[in-house]
Amino acid sequence: MAPPRNVVKIAVQMPDAIPQLIQLDQAKPLAAVLKEVCDAWSLVHSERYALQFADGHRSYITENNRTEIKNGSILCLSTAPDLEAERLLGGLQSGSRERRREALQHLVLLAPDVTFAQEVISRDGLQRLGTIIEDGDDLGEVLTLALRAFLELMEHGMVSWETLSIPFVRKVVCYVNMNLMDASVQPLALRLLESVTLSSPALGQLVKSEVPLDRLLVHLQVMNQQLQTKAMALLTALLQGADPAERKHMLGYLWQRNLRQFIYKNIIHSATPLGDEMAHHLYVLQALMLGLLEPRMRTPLDPYSQEQREQLQALRQAAFESEGESLGTGLSADRRRSLCAREFRKLGFSNSNPAQDLERVPPGLLALDNMLYFSRHAPSAYSRLVLENSSREDKHECPFARSSIQLTVLLCELLRVGEPCSETAQDFSPMFFGQDQSFHELFCVSIQLLNKTWKEMRATQEDFDKVMQVVREQLARTLALKPSSLELFRTKVNALPYGEVLRLRQTERLHQEGTLAPPILELREKLKPELMGLIRQQRLLRLCEGTLFRKISSRRRQDKLWFCCLSPNHKVLQYGDVEEGASPPTLESLPEQREEDGAGVRVSHLPSRDHPLCGARVGPSGQPGLLPAVAVADIKALLTGKDCPHVREKGSGKQNKDLYELAFSISYDHGEADAYLNFIAPSKREFHLWTDGLSALLGGPMGSEQTRLDLEQLLTMETKLRLLELENVPIPEQPPPIPPPPTNFNFCYDCSITEP
Repeated sequence: MAPPRNVVKIAVQMPDAIPQLIQLDQAKPLAAVLKEVCDAWSLVHSERYALQFADGHRSYITENNRTEIKNGSILCLSTAPDLEAERLLGGLQSGSRERRREALQHLVLLAPDVTFAQEVISRDGLQRLGTIIEDGDDLGEVLTLALRAFLELMEHGMVSWETLSIPFVRKVVCYVNMNLMDASVQPLALRLLESVTLSSPALGQLVKSEVPLDRLLVHLQVMNQQLQTKAMALLTALLQGADPAERKHMLGYLWQRNLRQFIYKNIIHSATPLGDEMAHHLYVLQALMLGLLEPRMRTPLDPYSQEQREQLQALRQAAFESEGESLGTGLSADRRRSLCAREFRKLGFSNSNPAQDLERVPPGLLALDNMLYFSRHAPSAYSRLVLENSSREDKHECPFARSSIQLTVLLCELLRVGEPCSETAQDFSPMFFGQDQSFHELFCVSIQLLNKTWKEMRATQEDFDKVMQVVREQLARTLALKPSSLELFRTKVNALPYGEVLRLRQTERLHQEGTLAPPILELREKLKPELMGLIRQQRLLRLCEGTLFRKISSRRRQDKLWFCCLSPNHKVLQYGDVEEGASPPTLESLPEQREEDGAGVRVSHLPSRDHPLCGARVGPSGQPGLLPAVAVADIKALLTGKDCPHVREKGSGKQNKDLYELAFSISYDHGEADAYLNFIAPSKREFHLWTDGLSALLGGPMGSEQTRLDLEQLLTMETKLRLLELENVPIPEQPPPIPPPPTNFNFCYDCSITEP
């Protein structure tokens, strides 16, 4: 009989004792279970003992976490947490250095357990550890263990960081600022100061005033990844706690001290892999850097600001300087204002007064900053882009100012400018540490990309939003690759043209629909022969319906028509002349006279010399002309394009080059000489249908583009029909494994044996 659900089979061990295998009833009080375990080992006073997990952090078993015990768990019997806490705290006050070190080691091991931490904190354990840290009698292992135990106890959140005393914090600051210090002490001291800075504004100001930025730069330059990570953590904590003006000053000072270059060369491109914690702090630092742009992004242009008006005029003059000088000389003030308004329109502003465009927030003044940066640091590209679009008259011009404003908004959204930092994110871009003015430089690359995409899409003003959607996708996909430099970003984003974006969209859509899953691809391959047979049947039926073809001579285009079709038994191609405007003839009305013999179909007469069909060849009787019927069995080959005889003829190829793609011929046996039946299809679709049908008659493949499209459409429809019953059911990438055969087949019944 299976044991009840609330009973688990576990092992309990104790040093120098044989382990017990027991069935733990989760409904029984834990004190009763302890009593039974102690009785089995003849131990008295079971209240002095407790159960712990034997692996991991050796957490104590309580009524709250006993549900974590599963079948097969191994527990150990140990001293109760209150007695163990009392014993270890007593060891901290011992005069023996060895005993204190041993007590601290056990304290560090047990401190992560919340039950034990409660007992230690309730017995003023934090104060005792704080005394050891403040005294600093031993700057080696004892101090390291004391700091680690203190941090582990504080991480439970039972005591606020704001309760720490100023002398205690200053003592920890001294450990950070000391030059000759044990390598294991300073990372712990930095970690403690980071928690203090993030949790207590008052103590955070003390840390900021006591720990100079230069000292943190020294720690960052030490080739110790743990020390670098903790120094970066305290640095980002100090930056987060500063007000915007102070943060801007601090970042400016750090950049002057080449912090960006050091991070880019010695941390991001270090031989040691970047840890998750360092990646998070670099993300925070990048977010704080970009956050400096938020005030400009939230500030609209002030039309009464002389400085901002001069910036707008500088933007206009950089694009139309020569034109403005030549046209503006000697003009009145009204005429000059009219000229400036026209040039601002050419520049791509929606209004003659550009201040109205820049009143929108975001992007506010940040868009103006980007445009000015582009005009000053890439003047040739700026002039070329503006003049190229302002001089177009075909409504395909790309408005520079409007594009720049919208692109600035797009970049702020992609880079989350002004958004609060996530507590766990690690999504930073290495190129922002490899380039000064990285946001403005990124804009310069992106605005040129936008102009390139605009031309690829042959966009007009009505397509502006569509272009921005494509540019958003190009930028987002490239940023997701995390290029290490701006040049690499430029290369990758320019290698993602509009056509590639469409292809990626299609592929992703197919992946989402499951179309590209291996089982679906296998199903499609199995369906192909059946559907190709269906397409072949359609092509032959189309040939049986017949088509009207226009007669093309080598001299001039003729208005006469002729009709050709395949017989219902698929043995003969029949054709005949048709009057202009008349309906296609029936099969019985076609002019044909044929006799059957043992070899197949044989035509008994030939058309006259002036038969209008092009490509006439001499028949067996010496008279030129084409037969009114061609046996499929006599067809030798299908020719297309320039291989056709009526295209190769002198003069025909020069005058009818536009018909090359619609020309096809069939060659067939007619006595001792080869004869041809030449066609000029009325459309590309008819060309594909007839060449596919004739290829199918000859046993060849149907390789036209129309066949590929038809097959894809049929495959998509048929696959979806087959998978209707599997809607919302995940399809595995691999088929389930085939189970091994049974050891015997005694269960099989031999039907051939008849019962008596």
